[in-house]
Amino acid sequence: MAMRAMDTSKSISGGGFNTTHWSVVMLAGKDSPQSASALEELCRNYWYPLYAFARRQGKTAPDAQDLTQQFFAVFLEKKYFGLANQDRGRFRSFLLGSFKHFLANEYYRNRAAKRGGACAFVSWDETEAEKHYANEPACELTPDKLFEQAWAFTVLQKVMETLRAEYARAHKAEMFEAVEIFLTGQKSDLTYKDIGDRLNMSESAIKMTVSRLRQRYGELLRREVAQTVTDPATIEEELRHLLGALS
Repeated sequence: MAMRAMDTSKSISGGGFNTTHWSVVMLAGKDSPQSASALEELCRNYWYPLYAFARRQGKTAPDAQDLTQQFFAVFLEKKYFGLANQDRGRFRSFLLGSFKHFLANEYYRNRAAKRGGACAFVSWDETEAEKHYANEPACELTPDKLFEQAWAFTVLQKVMETLRAEYARAHKAEMFEAVEIFLTGQKSDLTYKDIGDRLNMSESAIKMTVSRLRQRYGELLRREVAQTVTDPATIEEELRHLLGALS
């Protein structure tokens, strides 16, 4: 789903650099429910980009699933944290490099206790994963570039889900569903007036709602990207990279 480029010049509400993906990794050695939960959340966020990378390298769907599950099992067991170096910059680059290292060390040969006997460390719907992968470009992207694109879409999807949840908590789920098309950029013949008539709101009120929605989307996107870098000065560069990965 293509997203329109949003205004991301607003500051991160709440100051936002207290919990980053890097800080989660660097503190992972401290055995606590909080760190374990944060690590599992990271794995849920990044499993599909790594799965897509493995599939583009020629692995079958079951093998790609086994490999990705194994990698996260090792990751969660903290065997890879010794490689973490936040001075390297991009968290996703560290994660992809770790995955490549994992594959190169032939963990594949010992995969999933002969497949089917392993514990699933990250929960996902394999059918949905393959349905998603089937929609990826057939041959234009290398495994690395496909990982980058999948990462970008994952970030945008998470931001959209966060925004949807905010509107739901404010008892405005119906409004969000109605105006979401103006945020995603998907083709539609509906106008502001059409949506206003449906919601018993004026056309100007719908325009204001969409404007606020886009502003909030930009804030959330910026906050999400901020979690993946170590230096606030690189946020704008990361945003440009994210949007570039989608083009």
